[in-house]
Amino acid sequence: MDYVKFGRTGLGVSRLCIGCMTYGIPDRGAHTWTLDEEKSRPLIKQAIELGINFFDTANVYSDGTSEEILGRALKDFTRREDVVIATKVNSRMRPGPNGAGLSRKAIVGELDNSLRRLGTDFVDLYQIHRLDRTVPIEETMEALHDVVKAGKVRYIGASSMYAWEFSKAIYTSRLHGWTEFISMQNHINLLNREEEREMLPLCIDQGIAVMPWSPLARGRLTRAWDESSSRQETDEFGKKLYDQFPDTDRLIVDQVGVIASARGVPRAQVALAWLLQKKGMTSPIVGASKPDHLKDAVAALALKLTAEEVAALERPYVPHSVSGF
Repeated sequence: MDYVKFGRTGLGVSRLCIGCMTYGIPDRGAHTWTLDEEKSRPLIKQAIELGINFFDTANVYSDGTSEEILGRALKDFTRREDVVIATKVNSRMRPGPNGAGLSRKAIVGELDNSLRRLGTDFVDLYQIHRLDRTVPIEETMEALHDVVKAGKVRYIGASSMYAWEFSKAIYTSRLHGWTEFISMQNHINLLNREEEREMLPLCIDQGIAVMPWSPLARGRLTRAWDESSSRQETDEFGKKLYDQFPDTDRLIVDQVGVIASARGVPRAQVALAWLLQKKGMTSPIVGASKPDHLKDAVAALALKLTAEEVAALERPYVPHSVSGF
């Protein structure tokens, strides 16, 4: 396993982050395709044995059960000081006007709930799960600063938003001397490269860690275009992400297959290797529902694509609408 510093901080993380949306009670929350605790634990253990120390979840994943499963597994399989736990806040957790969002009340209350479910006194990275545009950015940033100073959070991060909004949040923190965002979790893969226009240059310039979500485009880059999976059939959010330009997207997926066949490796390794080689990438968030998914992700670290292969993968791409906000 390779390790890097997380942006401009001294925090050391594995080059792969395990996305824990996959782990949770299937009939809790919005994802019926998740793995229950019995099926999740071996995969979390395998990730640790492969040297992965970075795990990303969210309060909303499977109604909090993802955090519970992850917390119990990490306690059993490793030491708290050896792992980096990231979770998120914003999404609706209960009915009512304060059951979601990024107000001070929501941030402080939901953090305590996440800590309880994870079974830990602190989280290493606390991220806003998208931007709450109904709350002044000053309120959100000060609340995040306060939970850091209270010792419940080590670092704070953000997720998909416009680059000008991210800049405003950073500026607001600097203006007041508050804790700054040190990471951006955003939507980047071969089928959606719009973040290359503004967000990635901003993050590179400011030393912000980048941890792309959906690096394999919800599995579409791992199989032939006409093949599907149970998750793809039931993932309503995922369907909306990749329905804009099916003809050109198919050309990219086909090219992934051509290179994978020539290299004698699974398609997932090619798609992930492309992302890992891109400037500014810190730790792509990889979902794993089978042991081979983890093996392929680790193998991608050693797969170096040629300039010609990269060009062939990128050539069919056409501008897409920004998605995932």
